[in-house]
Amino acid sequence: MNPKPFDAPPMSAAFAWQHWYQQVALSPLRQVRLAELAVRSALRLAFAGVDPLARGDADPAATPPGAGSPAPASNDRRFEGPAWQQWPFNLYALGFAMQQAWWREATQPLPGLPERDRRLVEFGARQMLEAASPANFPATNPEVIESTLREHGSNLLRGGANLFDDLLRLQRREPPPGAEVFEVGKTVAATPGQVVYRNRLIELIQYRPQTPSVQAEPLLIVPAWIMKYYILDLSPANSLVDWLVKRGHTVFMVSWLNPDARDRERSFEDYLSDGVLAALRTIGEIVPGQLVHAVGYCLGGTLLSVAAAAMARDGIDRIRTLSLFAAQTDFSAPGELDLFIDEAQLLWLEQQMAKTGYLDSRQMAAAFALLRSGDLVWTRAVREYLLGRRAPLNDLMSWNADGTRMPARMHGEYLRALYQRNDLAHGRFMVDGRPVSLAAIRVPVFMVATVADHVAPWQSVYQLHRLTEAPITFALTTGGHNAGVVNPPPAGGEPARRHYQIATRPAGDTGATLDPQRWRDTTPSTAGSWWTPWQAWLAGHGSGETEPPPIGHDGLEYGRAPGWYVRTRH
Repeated sequence: MNPKPFDAPPMSAAFAWQHWYQQVALSPLRQVRLAELAVRSALRLAFAGVDPLARGDADPAATPPGAGSPAPASNDRRFEGPAWQQWPFNLYALGFAMQQAWWREATQPLPGLPERDRRLVEFGARQMLEAASPANFPATNPEVIESTLREHGSNLLRGGANLFDDLLRLQRREPPPGAEVFEVGKTVAATPGQVVYRNRLIELIQYRPQTPSVQAEPLLIVPAWIMKYYILDLSPANSLVDWLVKRGHTVFMVSWLNPDARDRERSFEDYLSDGVLAALRTIGEIVPGQLVHAVGYCLGGTLLSVAAAAMARDGIDRIRTLSLFAAQTDFSAPGELDLFIDEAQLLWLEQQMAKTGYLDSRQMAAAFALLRSGDLVWTRAVREYLLGRRAPLNDLMSWNADGTRMPARMHGEYLRALYQRNDLAHGRFMVDGRPVSLAAIRVPVFMVATVADHVAPWQSVYQLHRLTEAPITFALTTGGHNAGVVNPPPAGGEPARRHYQIATRPAGDTGATLDPQRWRDTTPSTAGSWWTPWQAWLAGHGSGETEPPPIGHDGLEYGRAPGWYVRTRH
């Protein structure tokens, strides 16, 4: 019997909390441990209150009350300022750190408590703690108090105006203030090029050559359909596309349609056939006889992996190399996004999408914001609404506000097949009625993962080593899901902002595959951008240079880059 769809959001989290409470009630040892931790925390806090110079330790379980020299109350960056080291604000920070320590202990694994329920409680506790942080309230944040006294409350007036402006923009679905500086086609997505193909799902952009000769093999970049493609073509200083073209690569870019209710029945296979395969056919007509360096970002990389496996299964030889940026192929441990994807929540989400025909971009943005609520929600709220300071928007932040929708059918298919069942990793993902296996991929692979990725955890990205015997070069870079990928080499004599680790596993040598953490511990780190070794890897897997190919092939005029599809908002 099929479960009845939900008319209200599912109660998965509420049931997880109930289950957690029951298991704690049945665990006397855990109760004793939590009671002991609470008493020691209270004593530590009382001791720090008696001695204004003592700040205590961030972990009340680490040392007995009163022991040790003064230490920072928390490693939370919000409490690093000197004002937080003064009484009574040091007590607020210390108390908050102790609450965090108590909840860390409270949400440790328990016999009888399913791991998913434990993680839901852990996630929920973290959200509650982030909301209750003393940094969020005017009366307990010394920086807000100091600013209010110094400015005679002007900061709060500016903050109120900022809040009203943001609410108005949210209601009108307008971009954030400052986004008008980053105009698509002028200041971002401005690398010269031409739209050379269009169907109801994609526009294919071919960028104009900027060197007398080019690498013989063209690049096809497939971004995720949950983002506008120009994250890889931001302002010229941050544009991967511009950087590649200036180094002699012929670059093609898929620009996905921002779907609406008319596209509700578009499937995952439509994105494969009308997206990746249509782009490859077009490139084959423009640059005949040449294989392609195929590049995929995020879910675009997952889609490209499916395409590569399907072509390998069918004996179709179109790809010379495969590059995957922050792209998962094994979803057994997809990170905290998995908490939003159980059967009850999927049924509810599918019911909501059935009404509109798509998933609204704001729903996805809200889920991503919860993964880093401390930075993306509360720290921003304090800065803009209590201190009255607007952070200047940069090109990446402007792009992030330019969201896209997702067709109902496709979104449901990939959530169920990939996140819920992990079909691709298990060799049962269906394409044209037959399963595909990543083990069929034999072309060289370059993978990039980022250390602080909350969307595609680097340990999950690494798992492709287990799924294919293809030669894999794996690069792990500092930064998050977006900032780690948009990582240009430093200009001039500027110091490197990021570091990366890189190593290659030879073809067929699955015995050389290390545990992810061991790989990280044993691989040396290099200052700079992973773009540089990747570009050298592309050239090393090419067949030399040739004259630039023509722009387009069929004589039809589709317009100049960045095209039309990228301009449609929300």
